[in-house]
Amino acid sequence: MIQNFKITVKELHTFLILWITQSFSQLGSSMTSFALVVWSYQEKGSALSTSLLAVCSYMPYVLLSIFAGALSDKWNKKIILLVCDSLAAVGSVTVLLLIKSGNLEIWHLYLINTFNGLMNTVQQPAADVTMSLLVPQKHYQKTSGMRYLSNSLVTLLAPILASALLALTSMEAVILFDLFTFFVAFITLLGFVNIPEILDSSSAKKEPLFQSVRCGLKYLKDNRGILDLILFLAAINFLASIYNAALPAMLLSRKGGGENVLGIVNACTGLATLAGSMFMTFMPAPKNRVRVIFNSLLFSMSTENFILALGRNGAAWCLGAIAGWLFIPVMGANMDVIFRTKIPASIQGRVYATRNSLQFFTIPLGYLSGGILVDRVFEPFMKTQAGNSPWITLFSSGKGSGAAMLFMLTGAAGVVVCLLFRRDKNIWQLESEEKQ
Repeated sequence: MIQNFKITVKELHTFLILWITQSFSQLGSSMTSFALVVWSYQEKGSALSTSLLAVCSYMPYVLLSIFAGALSDKWNKKIILLVCDSLAAVGSVTVLLLIKSGNLEIWHLYLINTFNGLMNTVQQPAADVTMSLLVPQKHYQKTSGMRYLSNSLVTLLAPILASALLALTSMEAVILFDLFTFFVAFITLLGFVNIPEILDSSSAKKEPLFQSVRCGLKYLKDNRGILDLILFLAAINFLASIYNAALPAMLLSRKGGGENVLGIVNACTGLATLAGSMFMTFMPAPKNRVRVIFNSLLFSMSTENFILALGRNGAAWCLGAIAGWLFIPVMGANMDVIFRTKIPASIQGRVYATRNSLQFFTIPLGYLSGGILVDRVFEPFMKTQAGNSPWITLFSSGKGSGAAMLFMLTGAAGVVVCLLFRRDKNIWQLESEEKQ
């Protein structure tokens, strides 16, 4: 067993170095994002103004991702990662300078998030292909679980550490830590990580840009199972983004809520995904990956939103977060294995970028919809209800009750979406192709 462990570590040596340092940098970035969400809600007291931060981050995915993938297959992956990380760090430095001068405004964050979103748009396809190049196929499931494991740790630790730094020091300390993690990841990638070139990539480098873009679209057109699976995730992402937009508004404003409760609920989300990631990292390959994907999302959608909607205290909200996120890493890792094994590495950048455009275009729409629905529809509706109203009985009264009502409707919609796509024969065909 020890010998097998040593062999695995040797085979994944470069991946492990990149994974650890990039995860450390992600922790710093997530801490800054959490601190800025708290700052923006405290400044404006509006779910819409806070959700617009995420809208600005994801808009570049919608508009430019499909072109970024074509460029990713043409350009050197290591240079893309280094340049994009460096330019994103410039955004953090800008926020730091604005805070120091006392001139930070919410619209500054919108612009900076848009710029950082553009960097992520270019970087993400290159990062996805890099993992395929560094990892042997037999370790795809293990490394997918490990990546979800690090994401879970970041989700768990970022709000705790950011809240602690904000309480003990200031926003400037959070951003300085973010910049420190960036330098660690940058130096490691620059000097200690070698990313191999794709052997049959010469045609992609010579291919005109728009022809490269069409390549990703054509692959999905010819592989309906992959396309339908992406559309399923797009629908889920829309509902999940409504949830993400409404969550701070509810937890920061409801009786029994506040910054600490929001941080604890986010930490429970991290604990749940951590447990799911560890399970996925060490579990054997399932007999049916498609069934695991559907069952995981159906469980998540049929539990979390309802518990959050009807809960009255931090304990109930934490239970909802755990139920909703426990099996998300299991779903994501199985989906990742399907994509990596079925899509050739030489065109993964283009196909992944096209996937990003289709799968993530619903995220800014969801955040925008969630903010508008909370501020303009459900919160005003709950204010008009009499004390004996059944809606008051279900969701209580006061600010945040409208967000709770929205959670209930989002959960019901999520269950319907899962059941509808579960009938899609093209998605189930992926499993039969896998076994052939």
